[in-house]
Amino acid sequence: MPEEIKDIPLENNQDDQAFEMNINGEIAFIGYEDDGDAYILTHTEVPESLEGKGVGSALVLKTLNYIESEGRKIDARCPFVVSYIKRHPEWERLKR
Repeated sequence: MPEEIKDIPLENNQDDQAFEMNINGEIAFIGYEDDGDAYILTHTEVPESLEGKGVGSALVLKTLNYIESEGRKIDARCPFVVSYIKRHPEWERLKR
């Protein structure tokens, strides 16, 4: 994870149902639906100006760590999240 992203906190914006990172005033997010014991991860969006800088991968990693810390599971429907988990199979443990 790039150093400049490492210290940016992940916020759970429950009103908008999104895990968010505010990077220099731009919001990268993963949309979700709260399904009780799991989060259904529906969509990842990274502003165009931040693409190719590791923001999407950092966002997924921080989101998975957050969900695991809550003792919850995921239902990954977002292609970017699915692809990330394929590259990092240790996160299969969070699938319900």
